[in-house]
Amino acid sequence: MACLTRRLFTASLVPIVLAPTAVLAHHGWSWTTGGNIELTGVITSVKLGNPHGVLTVDAGGEVWTVEVGQPWRNSRAGLKDGDLAEGVEVTVHGQPSAEPDRRLMKAERIIIAGTLYDLYPDRS
Repeated sequence: MACLTRRLFTASLVPIVLAPTAVLAHHGWSWTTGGNIELTGVITSVKLGNPHGVLTVDAGGEVWTVEVGQPWRNSRAGLKDGDLAEGVEVTVHGQPSAEPDRRLMKAERIIIAGTLYDLYPDRS
């Protein structure tokens, strides 16, 4: 009986141990190319909040998904409520997905109306 209990206990730990790994794999930078690109377009939808905000940006007819910072990171960069809104033109500097067919990038810096918002000042 003790052996069965130990196996059940061990099996129940697997999801607990693996779940943070899956989250870190997505929310880190490992899914990006490591190189930066610049994207300019108009925001068509916004979802801000945790674990990070997401913008949909129409860049010359190509629809991109842009991950921006967590609320505290956006605020620290100087972004205010309404800066990231539908209809706003943005230039985003960041890292694209390592999967070339995905129009997905993680923003490091955002420029709106000539003002630079540096989400990750330690990244080049």
